[in-house]
Amino acid sequence: MVHFEPRDDAAELADAGLAPVTYLPGAAPGMKRRSPLEPRPAEVDRFAAAAAAVREAEAAEAAADNEADGGDNDQVDDEAASAADFAAEVADQRERAEKVLLHRLRGRSLSTVEALLVLNATGVDSDAASEIVEKFIELNYLDEAKLADQIIHSHNARKGLGRTGVEAEMRRRKLDPSVMQDKLEELPDDEVERAIDLATKRIGQMERFDDQTIDRRLTGFLMRKGYSSSAVRFAIKAAMDGRGGGGTSRVRFR
Repeated sequence: MVHFEPRDDAAELADAGLAPVTYLPGAAPGMKRRSPLEPRPAEVDRFAAAAAAVREAEAAEAAADNEADGGDNDQVDDEAASAADFAAEVADQRERAEKVLLHRLRGRSLSTVEALLVLNATGVDSDAASEIVEKFIELNYLDEAKLADQIIHSHNARKGLGRTGVEAEMRRRKLDPSVMQDKLEELPDDEVERAIDLATKRIGQMERFDDQTIDRRLTGFLMRKGYSSSAVRFAIKAAMDGRGGGGTSRVRFR
């Protein structure tokens, strides 16, 4: 850059053989020369304003992004809290269902179908009910073979029911068919003997009736006990023969 030193005396310049300096319009002695690439003051202001606007826009966008991220996080937190509450509610419901089933099992044994009916009444879904039943089977709280033995003891040994009567009770309790069949095959083959014993004891209470009435009443009694028709006919004949009736009709009056 060329820098001109101003001279107060134009005559000195002439003495030195130099032409006097002529300044362009708008220029004055002592002014610094500006590069043509240097922006003008108005342009500087315009560029600064544009840059400020860009920074403000970027800041606003960043704030909006942060707010959006914060909203998403809140939504995720709410969903997680709702899922946790639902899981806790399901766990509580399942625990209550297990307690209800345990209480019922303290009263008597249940088949798996009966246990499922108890659980369904508590409001748990079918999947949870099935899982609870499987758990109780593993813990031996539910044992259908044991329940079948109890039915045989109470209905065959104590009440004198025949095979048909025992089978009917097992079906009523909804035992597994395979378990039921296995246990029925274990019954002693003494149905006729049991029917005769029951008929003999019963006929002693029917002395006031004629033979036809005794036959009809004994038939109904033994059939309700679950004995087959052939066993019933054989037992009635044996009981009437044993008391001396021999099938002869007798009418007794009091």
